[in-house]
Amino acid sequence: MQIKTPDIGVDQAAVAEILVKVGDTIAENDGIVVLESDKASVEVPTTSAGVVKSILVKEGDDVQEGVALIELESEAPVQAEPQPVAQEEAPKTETAPEPKAQPQQAISSQVVDVQVPDIGVEKASVGEILVKVGEEIELEQSIVVVESDKATVEVPSSVAGIVESIEIKEGDMIQEGVVLIKVKTATTAQAEPVPTAQKAEPKQEAATPKAEQPQASVAPAGDTDIAVPDLGVDKAAVAEILVKVGDVVEKDQSLIVVESDKATVEVPSTVAGVIKAIHVENGQDVTEGVKLATIAVEGQAQPEPVASTPAPKPEAAPKPAPQTEKPVQPPAAPQSTGADKLTQEQNAENAKVYAGPAVRKLARELGVILANVKSSGPHERVMKEDVFAYVKQRLTAPEATPKAAAAPVASGLPPLPDFTAFGGVEEKPLTRLQQVSVPQLCLNNFIPQVTQFDQADITELEAWRNELKGDFKKQGLSLTILAFIAKALAHLLKEEPYFASHMSDDQKSVLLRKEIHMGIAVATPDGLTVPVLRNPDQKSIKQIAIELGELSKKAREKKLSPKDLQGANFTITSLGSIGGTAFTPLVNFPQVAILGISPATMQPVWNGEGFDARLMLPLSLSYDHRVINGADAARFTNKLTKLLKDIRNLLI
Repeated sequence: MQIKTPDIGVDQAAVAEILVKVGDTIAENDGIVVLESDKASVEVPTTSAGVVKSILVKEGDDVQEGVALIELESEAPVQAEPQPVAQEEAPKTETAPEPKAQPQQAISSQVVDVQVPDIGVEKASVGEILVKVGEEIELEQSIVVVESDKATVEVPSSVAGIVESIEIKEGDMIQEGVVLIKVKTATTAQAEPVPTAQKAEPKQEAATPKAEQPQASVAPAGDTDIAVPDLGVDKAAVAEILVKVGDVVEKDQSLIVVESDKATVEVPSTVAGVIKAIHVENGQDVTEGVKLATIAVEGQAQPEPVASTPAPKPEAAPKPAPQTEKPVQPPAAPQSTGADKLTQEQNAENAKVYAGPAVRKLARELGVILANVKSSGPHERVMKEDVFAYVKQRLTAPEATPKAAAAPVASGLPPLPDFTAFGGVEEKPLTRLQQVSVPQLCLNNFIPQVTQFDQADITELEAWRNELKGDFKKQGLSLTILAFIAKALAHLLKEEPYFASHMSDDQKSVLLRKEIHMGIAVATPDGLTVPVLRNPDQKSIKQIAIELGELSKKAREKKLSPKDLQGANFTITSLGSIGGTAFTPLVNFPQVAILGISPATMQPVWNGEGFDARLMLPLSLSYDHRVINGADAARFTNKLTKLLKDIRNLLI
């Protein structure tokens, strides 16, 4: 079978690089050659899987549509005829270049259920099905897109094979463990023990010295691998590495900081010892189970002086891979290493565009900025076809086109004017937390929001709190007015469930929640984050005070997990003692109400005969007018002020 040059949008292009060699086993869509015109460089993928039999072009050749590039020998015939031929003609040397195909000679198939993994929420809806029955899929290929009220996630396949059946349809509500598709996989049995054994021996010998090098420096019993724990999300980026090789760390000491679009989390060490190797780097995406670092435990302290000299070797071990790729792709070397033709900044920009892992990989290989690609998928999702169409257009379009496409219109606002004539500017990037908050905050533009203001007399409540504060302090606890407000609100939300509800997607009904989970806004150096206080209606004020302290500490220390931030149906945000008299907090979609608290002040209050000095607490209740009307909001804040004026009403 010959793989020919597809329609590349130009009359002819030069072969800049050949990415395969004779004897290579390649999969469908693997890049085989790089073609260059005077407009752009494009990788040409293979349309079939198999073994490269011959290469029909050489670097520098000019090719056009229909020119044969390589000759491919399909894997199917190699797998179908091996047993009788190999048994009679064992001495044949033709089998030497195909060691990878030999273990697949005896093939049986089985049907495997691909289920919903832990996606960090209780349930989600199927937004899009990315495969069809009969399609051949690879391991980790995205198969469905699921959507919750917090995020949109692509679910990858846990096996490779052929899609036997699809068990769900778009719009279905699914949860962890639900079967998505059935995949027919090929399992291999042992075949031809003689050639396998002959080649296994040198592999084992070659592996032995590699394994012996770290064993020579540190005793095997002292090496512990620290892996990524369950983060509650499919993947997160390494934001900061807090240790280096040779550092002595304690158990539970933070090793790295990882960031997702939900939270920033520090990953602690599970053992105490000396950092022997670090296996990740800043910016790398990691998932549960990925090895982060290797630690020589303190119990094996004797080999430390020896380990200090070979310590860099484990770090150097993973680095030869990208180094070997550099000479393979000399034209791409000035842009990036390996097959990645984008800079780190460009990859960061691509991460902001709604696209799947396969599309992002294709963009990296082709050097495409996804923000410039016109999307055709649901919810403005960039598809593979969009990337190919963009590349084809780039090959024929004038150079000015990409410049015009790069105009920033992300917010829908016009571009900023040039400030050069007015002293210029200094660009300061937003923190990652601020960046991922922008889309969520923009959803408020679609909510008809109103704010109701009121004041609560907390004179007696504050006096009681001051009496209790001393005993709490002896126990190492901080008793703030927020604990009382959270308890009073939880009590009131049981009576007024609409304030803890959600507007349905079709805007024809209201979804009343069966439990109360209260978001508490916490200010951190990186920005505002909102951990969730679970079931405050079922807890005492002391329990609430303890949990508020723990959540605030975890937020400031970047130790909140994604699950700590999910599921709230009402939010409290407080200015504390910063200042101000009132403000209008933004309703946090998909919630319908939020309570803002300003600093309490002493004010004169008329008692019928004269003025009394009372401690008054300003309240700002913002609400979604589609669900809550003004009269209900006024009654809600009035009830809340009465509860705070005399907290004993909670017992009635």
